[in-house]
Amino acid sequence: MANPRPHRGATLNTQSKRFGVPQADADGDWLDARDDVDGAAPPLRTTVTVEHPRTIIARNTSPDVPFDRSINPYRGCEHGCIYCFARPSHAYHDLSPGLDFETKLFAKPDAATLLRTELSKKGYVCEPIAMGTNTDPYQPIEAHWRVTREVIEVLAECDHPLIVTTKSDRVVRDIDLLAPMAAKGLAAVAISVTSLDPRIAMTVEPRAPTPARRLAAVRALADAGVPTYVNMAPVIPAITDNEVEAVVAAAAAAGARGVSFIPVRLPWEVAPLFRAWLDEHFPDRAGKVMATIQSLRGGRDNDPGFFSRMRGQGPWADLLRTRFRIARTRAGFSDERRRLNLRRDLFRPPPGAQGELF
Repeated sequence: MANPRPHRGATLNTQSKRFGVPQADADGDWLDARDDVDGAAPPLRTTVTVEHPRTIIARNTSPDVPFDRSINPYRGCEHGCIYCFARPSHAYHDLSPGLDFETKLFAKPDAATLLRTELSKKGYVCEPIAMGTNTDPYQPIEAHWRVTREVIEVLAECDHPLIVTTKSDRVVRDIDLLAPMAAKGLAAVAISVTSLDPRIAMTVEPRAPTPARRLAAVRALADAGVPTYVNMAPVIPAITDNEVEAVVAAAAAAGARGVSFIPVRLPWEVAPLFRAWLDEHFPDRAGKVMATIQSLRGGRDNDPGFFSRMRGQGPWADLLRTRFRIARTRAGFSDERRRLNLRRDLFRPPPGAQGELF
């Protein structure tokens, strides 16, 4: 099977056994409220295919991200965020980047074992591992599969630095691992808060936890001593950009150490999916939204170029950066250009590993 681009460097094979998970297991706690407004939706069934990759650490050389390696315990994501840039990766499995991406998932239960093997290799050089770079490591199926927790257990055992990005408050479950790691300078968490408006959030991210639950997770992590950041990612013109100042203030009130943002990205199949979503949910402003997106993407729906793809270009992008800078200052945040430094010098191979013999 061909290897998807977001996981270049890792080869895989899959097992066809599937496990059904009902929609009721999703994180969003607004499903009943939506039914009152729109009427009950037909039930969705989530299937999980067991995947057996040969390696688990994916490498990248992108100048846009502050890490060179990541682990993705799952492919696909139940949260169903319409803007998710990882959706096109499902096409490599001959599956739809639309509904299939949200319901036909892949889990990697061998991840912790594979990680032990890779960390034990002679010459392994320790650098922070990022989780949540492609799909959410704390999506609802993590409650059953616990692949993310098993990976963190290995990293904690080896004193290996870790950065987690999620939009789920399920990360709080693992405070017992993350807090001791953070005390050693080994762990940090970033939580995505796209909107504070529950109606907007349930439309953009239908099966993700509510904004209030995410901010509560920020507070719980911060109180436990875990460096926690808020990402307003993405910012959607004419839909969520009016909340910039409110999100920054809410992040500060919850104890976050900083706030970052990324303008919405629409690579490959995401663009037509996003356009259809706009026509359904925001027909009154769909044209304005896309016109603004194209203005900050050089006249296109998406700009894949390094450096510009995460920042945007043009007057709208400049204004957004200015607003964030002012909002951060008012909220008392320090210079956002300061990079998080996690310790690398404490790392040791897994106990009993072959690598300790050399």
